[in-house]
Amino acid sequence: MMPLAQQILANVLSVVLLILVFELVRRRKLREEYSVLWLLLGVTVLLLSNFFSAAQVLGEALNASTTAVVFFFGMLFLLLIALHYSVKISRLTQQVKNLAQEVTLLRGHERRSRGG
Repeated sequence: MMPLAQQILANVLSVVLLILVFELVRRRKLREEYSVLWLLLGVTVLLLSNFFSAAQVLGEALNASTTAVVFFFGMLFLLLIALHYSVKISRLTQQVKNLAQEVTLLRGHERRSRGG
């Protein structure tokens, strides 16, 4: 069983995270597609803090401490965030390249039509 003070702190922090994510989406400072992972994190922390025995059972099944299980899921979350941003950066890089090529073609077409 998780100590009550830690459980309360984890619950408060996850509720604050959920509220913050919803507020950022509402104010259009965070896109919905990015909010999914953060909402998933908030719900996961909320569930783990209230059902801590599940993390303990998982730790025993993996022959690892409960702390190691929690850190593992934290690292997994960070890896998912990094992968998500890598995909986004790759897509944006391709879009910038395509736009630069289009601008170059349009400028060349404009110069030819002016006769210069």
